[in-house]
Amino acid sequence: MYSRADCHLCDEARAVVAAVCAEAGETWQEIDIDAEPALVERYGEYVPVVEVDGVQQGFWRVDAARLARRLARPPGGKKKT
Repeated sequence: MYSRADCHLCDEARAVVAAVCAEAGETWQEIDIDAEPALVERYGEYVPVVEVDGVQQGFWRVDAARLARRLARPPGGKKKT
């Protein structure tokens, strides 16, 4: 998850990502975009941004159901069988 300090949407997204990842048994990491000028340029005011396996899953508001579905798939995007 890409975020920044003092961002209320980031606080909400953090809670959703943490809960969904815990349920799925997945780890996650948070990256402060303000620590890297290139990330500020890339994401600007669109934080929080959630990516799974390098694919953006959304920004501003995190859809827990969508994130859970994506985490249920292996890298490459195909459903697990």
